[in-house]
Amino acid sequence: MLAAGGALAVTAAPAAPAAAEPGRARARVRTGFERLAADGYALLAGERVGVVTNPTGITPDARHLVDVMHADERVDLVAVFGPEHGFRGTAQAGGSEGRYDDPATGLPVYDTYLKSGQALADVFAASGVDTVVFDIQDAGARFYTYIWTLYDCMAAAALAGKRFVVLDRPNPVSGRAALGPVLDRAFATFVGREPIAQAHGMTVAELALLFNAEFLDRPVELETVRMTGWRRADFFDATGLPWVPPSPNMPTPETALVYSGTCLFEGTNLSEGRGTTRPFELLGAEGVDRRWAEAANALELPGVRFREAYFAPTFSKFQGRTVGGVQLHVHDREAFDPVRTGIGLLVTARRSWSGFAWRADRWIDKLTGSARVRTLIDAGADTDEVTGAWAADLAAFRAVRREHLLYR
Repeated sequence: MLAAGGALAVTAAPAAPAAAEPGRARARVRTGFERLAADGYALLAGERVGVVTNPTGITPDARHLVDVMHADERVDLVAVFGPEHGFRGTAQAGGSEGRYDDPATGLPVYDTYLKSGQALADVFAASGVDTVVFDIQDAGARFYTYIWTLYDCMAAAALAGKRFVVLDRPNPVSGRAALGPVLDRAFATFVGREPIAQAHGMTVAELALLFNAEFLDRPVELETVRMTGWRRADFFDATGLPWVPPSPNMPTPETALVYSGTCLFEGTNLSEGRGTTRPFELLGAEGVDRRWAEAANALELPGVRFREAYFAPTFSKFQGRTVGGVQLHVHDREAFDPVRTGIGLLVTARRSWSGFAWRADRWIDKLTGSARVRTLIDAGADTDEVTGAWAADLAAFRAVRREHLLYR
């Protein structure tokens, strides 16, 4: 919907999308960037613009929005800001590309990774931008760092007196529900700044509205550009959009489907499948055998089965060594609960393999958002006891979340 003056408007309670005619497929989703461009970039008129993005910031015909905007005289694009993995995506987990000039456009590229507060505000000030635009594909999990890049950039833009525009993209694992434990602020890090659920069930524009209203000490001048055609029950394959891996170990939408649960194995001495062709779907360690898959299947977790699997990671944990473990096979994604599945796998791994251990740095507490999951599992709690422990916190978050949803 266009507001007076041509700016793209957001409504908090949009009408439900019309049903597709019988025999006709639904039109594909139009992203926030597509709607911005179709409106002639009116929202950015007269502004010096910088874009926070990465390889996922593409058009439906797979052109990068930075290349498109740079070539369009209606946009005064003066800077690019790269997150973890970098603007062009050349860095592995925990890395970035640093400061450089983009060879394709000549634009200065600034590094935002691990910068926040005044240090990041100074980057925005030095870039000379008036408006910061954010367009990155999220994966739907609290510990996927791009949403905290969004948070940090919003806070820094407020400090620097810059306007902030979020161009929305789909949550690839749907926006049906928030799942899992809610972060305790005492455990806040770059894999979780604020108390949101482990699988938040929101789009980046919805998260921006939530952050601005609930968490930022100094709200930023915020505008969001919604998608059209996206429904909360949609998985990524319903969008008609091309998938670009948002990070090197997120190769497919199927990876994202399990990630909010199986990424918890980063906090253990088991491989989370990095260095394989199925990261976060393959899990294992030396000495693990069929007993883990048998124990996991005995839980009868909805929508998923577990196959005894053996693999040799090419990098990360157990590089070049053959390990045993499980592969997840999601057969009913509507019923599948990734966080409950991740907890069930932790519980059964600990019980079926004597070598199980948490990482010494207690990384599991940062991922789950408190010490509660670790201490309950160590005390012998079963899957129901662990997942029941966060019920009250999750209900409270769901109530707050509901106020900031843009789609039905």
